[in-house]
Order: sequence, then structure tokens, then C-alpha cells
Amino acid sequence: MMRRSAFVASLAAFGLTARSVAAAQDEFDPATSASTQSLRVLLGAGDATPNPAGGFTFGGRAYRGTFSRTADGAVVNTLSLEEYVYSVVPREMPPSWPAAALQAQAICARTYVLQRSNPRRAYDVVPSEIDQVYDGISSESPAGRAAVDATTGQVVRFADGFAQIMYSSCCGGRTEAASDAWGGSPLPYLEGVACTHCTASPQYRWQRTIGRAAVAGAFAQELSALGSLQGVRVATPDDSGRAKTLELITDRGSAFVAGNAFRMRLGTRVIPSLLITDTGAASPAAAAISIEGGGLGHGVGLCQWGARGYAQSGGTARDILSLYFPGTSVA
Repeated sequence: MMRRSAFVASLAAFGLTARSVAAAQDEFDPATSASTQSLRVLLGAGDATPNPAGGFTFGGRAYRGTFSRTADGAVVNTLSLEEYVYSVVPREMPPSWPAAALQAQAICARTYVLQRSNPRRAYDVVPSEIDQVYDGISSESPAGRAAVDATTGQVVRFADGFAQIMYSSCCGGRTEAASDAWGGSPLPYLEGVACTHCTASPQYRWQRTIGRAAVAGAFAQELSALGSLQGVRVATPDDSGRAKTLELITDRGSAFVAGNAFRMRLGTRVIPSLLITDTGAASPAAAAISIEGGGLGHGVGLCQWGARGYAQSGGTARDILSLYFPGTSVA
């Protein structure tokens, strides 16, 4: 799951213009008028065909619920919230994982939607990592449905509203504060916590060797007035140990880049997270730069591998959520 700040950019990606959003603002809103809690998922451009037994087919996949079109012709799937979560849970967490972890994921997925739903938009969420991965009926599983049914209607709450839910694959031993990751005002339940449960993740600790020329090419603009790249080091870590700023060391001075920019330009799979523990010694003769770190993803909120580990040790879904979102409640 990615941060929702990509919402505006996602309009163009799904063929939706500001005109179609404006046209939907004063129309009947099925998500708030349905007899059960419902939501709208923007599937995008394409052909949708009703199925005789119910639901419809879009892009070769079967979906629950009904569909409509925006003013620009994009297909929007309206379905019950619980049926939506049926599809999300197995796509965001392996269905073979413990039931308590899957239940925590179901509660997070449900809360994520409700915290963001807005009847003045043409849809509530998109079906990708921009929000949550949703593939219709094809991604459902018996274990995923059981986790959803066991937590029906349960959400994470803070004060008088829904908590802002974030989650990622593996935190590497400590989750990240939302304000450090993306700026903005600190949230008391997203300030980062120690995690001892995610050590089984393949990405708990990682090492990457990247060609020095590739790093220099990714930051050619920053290095244009400097000399040859010799190495990289973390210049400013935040409270979780993640890199806020990295220094690109040359033989004629240094350039400094934000941690998020460093990770995005080199690739989020090349640099799995910003929990960088070692970058090796700077050397003008080395053909490659070695970077060591831990975790996979932004690290904010629920650590999914941590949820797995906590569940394996006997933790319940509520225990898991209390750890990663301290001060919240499940209601």
C-alpha cells in the first residue's frame, strides 16, 4: 500500500478527468445510500459485462456488486465494504499466514477505506497499491474470507474518528513515524514503535551492490558541478534510524539528497527501505557501492511480517493493532 498523496496523479492514470469528478459531485451516491455499507472502486477504462448469476466481468476478471460509468466512461465497481475486503486481504497478506494476522489486516483494510471515503468524489479508492490491491473474486481465499467474517464491521478508531491506517511489508525492527516519512503534524499513534516480530522476513536485513556509475547517473544533476562520485553515506538519520538525507561524496565536495528521492531514483526494489545501516567506505577506485539495510517499504504503521510473527507467538488481532497503533481502539 502506498500513501494516498498520489490521488491527484491517479486520475490521469485511470483516464479520469476533473470534469468527470465534478459531474459526480451532485449525483446519487450509492456508497452512502445503499442498505449496507458500500464503496466505489475505480477500475478504469474498459468493457464491463453483467453476469447472469450476479456481479459482472471486467478485464477478464469477475467482480461482486454492480458497475456504473463516470462521465468519461471509466468503470466504477460499487459493492459492499465486506466483499471488497474479501478481495483485498489475500492480495495484501499471504492467506497461509496465521488467522490473527489476517484479521488484523482485514481491520486495517476496512478502516483504510472508511477513513478516506468521500461522497463528493466519483469513487472512493483505486484497485492498486496507490490505495489497496483489489482484483475482485479471483483473489479471494477461504482464509481471507474467514478473517473478514470474524472481524465484520470492526475498525481502528482514535478519539472520535477513524485512525489513519498505513502498513508495509517489514519494518526491519522499528516502525517509522508518519511525520518523518511524509511530513505534516505528528500523529500520536503513528510515531514509530520497536518491533521484535519481523525477523523471519527475507528483507529483515538486506545488502545491495550498485554500480558507482549507475548511482552517479541517477544523480547527474546534483553531481554536475562536482567531481567523480566516490561513495554514499547517511548524513541525517531520523529517530527510527531511517535516512532523511544522504550525502553523495565526490573528490570535489558533496551533494545532499533527501532519503525518499534517493530511494525512488535508484528504485524501491533496489533500495527496499530507508533503514540503511551501512554504505561502505568511500573509494575512488571501487566500481560499485555496497549498501546494507533492513525492512521493505515505508515502515509506517502495521508491519505485516511483524503481525505474522506476533500472531505465531499467540498475539490476537487486537494485540497486533495495539502494538502498531498505540492509543487506538478496535470498535
